[in-house]
Amino acid sequence: METITFGTDGWRATLEEFTVPRLRAVTQGVASYLRDEGFEAPVAVGYDARESSPGFAEEATRVLCANGFDVLLSDRDRPTPLFAHGVVERGLSGAVVITASHNPPEYNGVKFIPHDGAPALPAVMDAVADRLAEPEPLAPADHGRAREVDFVTPHADACVGTVTGLLGEPDLDGLTVAYDAMHGSGRRTTDAVLERAGASVTAIRGDRRADFGGSPPEPAPDHLEALLGTVAAGEADIGIANDGDADRIAVVTPERGYLDENLLFAALYDALLAGNAGPAIRTVSTTYLIDRVGAASGETVHEVPVGFKWIAAAMADHDALIGGEESGGFTVRGHVREKDGVLLALLTAVVHAEESLDDRVDRLLVDHGTVVQDKRSVPCPDAEKGRVMAALEGAIPETVAGRPVEDVNTVDGFKLLLSDGSWLLVRPSGTEPALRVYAEAPDGDRVETLLEAGEGLLADQL
Repeated sequence: METITFGTDGWRATLEEFTVPRLRAVTQGVASYLRDEGFEAPVAVGYDARESSPGFAEEATRVLCANGFDVLLSDRDRPTPLFAHGVVERGLSGAVVITASHNPPEYNGVKFIPHDGAPALPAVMDAVADRLAEPEPLAPADHGRAREVDFVTPHADACVGTVTGLLGEPDLDGLTVAYDAMHGSGRRTTDAVLERAGASVTAIRGDRRADFGGSPPEPAPDHLEALLGTVAAGEADIGIANDGDADRIAVVTPERGYLDENLLFAALYDALLAGNAGPAIRTVSTTYLIDRVGAASGETVHEVPVGFKWIAAAMADHDALIGGEESGGFTVRGHVREKDGVLLALLTAVVHAEESLDDRVDRLLVDHGTVVQDKRSVPCPDAEKGRVMAALEGAIPETVAGRPVEDVNTVDGFKLLLSDGSWLLVRPSGTEPALRVYAEAPDGDRVETLLEAGEGLLADQL
C-alpha cells in the first residue's frame, strides 16, 4: 500500500508497480468511501487505449460489483471527460477511470471522479487512501450488476449545447480540420463532434495502438510532426490534437505552427468575452496575459495552484466563464467542471472559424504586449521533493538573472516576481518524480536565461 501515492490527478505508476492487487485495493477504497458517504447510485467505469487498461477496468468492475454497486461501462476505450459528464448527467455516485493520460505506454493509472463530475479534492482522496484494503465482497445475492451504456451521444449533445449557449450554434461548414488522436481514446469521438458541426476532418493516427505508435501520447510539438506538416502544407485550416485520454488539447495554426497553450487560453477567453461576462480561472503557472485580457473587459482573473481540481473548485466559487492551465486543460461555464479536450476541440474550431486564431493572437499581443513562456523538468525523487522545496524557501535570492525579486508568490511552490514584469516559478510535479521550472518574459532569450537561473537554484539544493 505504501507504493500507492495519489498525485495531482489520481495514481499513476509503471506497470511494475501498477498491479492488479494494488488496483483492487484502490477500488475497494473508492467503494468503501462511497458506501460510508451514503452513495448508492451506480458507478461508471472507463478506460483508455492502453493494452492493459481493459483488463484493469474489468478488475475494478468486479470489486465495485462485489461491494453492491451497479457499474455502467462504455462500448470501448473513451475520453476521460465522457465519464465525468456521465456522472453528472446520469446522477451517478462517481466514476473510476483507468488511464495514465499522456504518460508512456509502460504506465497506467486510476482516477476517481466524484458525484459532481469535478476532480476529487484532497480531502476526498485522503478519505479514499485511508480505506485502501483488500476487497471486501458482500454476499453474492447483494452484488451489483455491470451493463454497457452510451456515454458518447449525451456528451456530444452537451458539447454542442454548451458551445451554442456561449457562441451560437456551431457551423463549421467549409472548415477543414486535421485531427490527431495520437492513437488514443479521442479517435472517432472528438472528430465525430467536429464532423457533426459541419467540419471536414482529416484523421491522423486515428486507429488504436496500445503503444501509441512508439511515442508518449503527449501532444507536445516534438510528437506532432504529421499534424504540423499537414497544416503547414495548407491541407487543413487548423490542426487539433488530444492527449491519450483526450482531456487536453493542442492546436496547430498556419502561421504559428504549434500554438502555445497560454496564447490559446487568451484567444478563447477573448472570444468568449465578446458575448459573455465572467472571470477566468488560471493556475499559477499560466500566463498573466489572461489577466490583461480580462481586465480589458472589466473582468477579474483568479489564480490557483497547479491541478485542475483547484480550477474546478474556483470555477464554482466565482461562476467563472473559463478555467484553464498552461498544459492544455480547459473547461467553460455550463459544462462539467473537468478539463475536456473534446469540448475544447469544438469550441476552438468555432472560434477559429469566426476569426483565425493567428489574427486574434496577433491582435491580443499588440494590445497587451508580447508574452513568451517555457518550462523545464529537473529529476527529483518523490521522497526528496519536500526537503528540496523546504531548503529553497530559505535560499530565495534578492535578484534573479539581473533583476530584483519584488515579490514571492507561494500559492504553489515559489513564484518569483521580478521588477521587469517577468517571473520564475519552481514547484514539485504532482505526477512525476521531478521538479518543474517555469518562466515568462517578453522574449525567448530572457525566458531561457530565467530557466537556467531556476535550474541553478535547484542544483544548489539537490
